[in-house]
Amino acid sequence: QVQLVESGGGLVQAGGSLRLSCAASGRTFSSYAMGWFRQAPGKDREFVAAISASGGNTYNIRSVRGRFTISRDNAKNTLYLQMNSLKPEDAAVYYCAAANAATDSFYYTLQYEYRYWGQGTQVTVSS
Repeated sequence: QVQLVESGGGLVQAGGSLRLSCAASGRTFSSYAMGWFRQAPGKDREFVAAISASGGNTYNIRSVRGRFTISRDNAKNTLYLQMNSLKPEDAAVYYCAAANAATDSFYYTLQYEYRYWGQGTQVTVSS
């Protein structure tokens, strides 16, 4: 089992940057594929980015490509999401999640594939 705690959200002006962190408990963080999701008011939660257990493979949605970077530090049991050139439409509650990985090179994009979730951190982008 793993517990996840997000941090790093806040208020930023459009064009600004934030780095979200997700601290994981337990000694098996490196065996989980990880992902970031977000949910804006009145909208369904959506997938944003994913990374394999090894960190060698990543994927993110087109709307954030070139602006957001997912990474992980398995030695620190921490997942990151570097968000640059933020837009008002990026405002949402951001969640990190962990998925049991079939291999250390797989990543996952569907919510049902993720077993553990954090409580979320709010990102607000002013125009």
